[in-house]
Amino acid sequence: MASTKHSLRTPLGRVRGLGSARSGTSHFWHQRLTALANVPLALAFIAIVVCAAGGGYDEALALVRSPLVALLLLLFILSATYHMRIGMQVIIEDYVHGGAKVAAVIANTFFALLVAAAAVFAVLKISFGGM
Repeated sequence: MASTKHSLRTPLGRVRGLGSARSGTSHFWHQRLTALANVPLALAFIAIVVCAAGGGYDEALALVRSPLVALLLLLFILSATYHMRIGMQVIIEDYVHGGAKVAAVIANTFFALLVAAAAVFAVLKISFGGM
């Protein structure tokens, strides 16, 4: 008895080479893990903002200059911007079609990098005494 392989892909899909990009599962897990990491990091961020709001400018600078606070802020920035990029990429891939999809994914990546870089720069500048 000859073994025949059955494929769920359509003949047109086989010809075009369309199918799984092999990255859906990793994006799914990265999205879930960053969401899980963002819960305590967001709570820490809120606590930091509440503590900074209670004092003046100099007290807020002193708070951000603390190594633990700076580390928590940096972790929150990196995790939140990565989570944001992955989430927006899923939305773009689902709802934007044609050539605009590639441009939107590229713009999304550059926007997330820009936001992360600006926020990381600000925290590092404050924590190393640049202000």
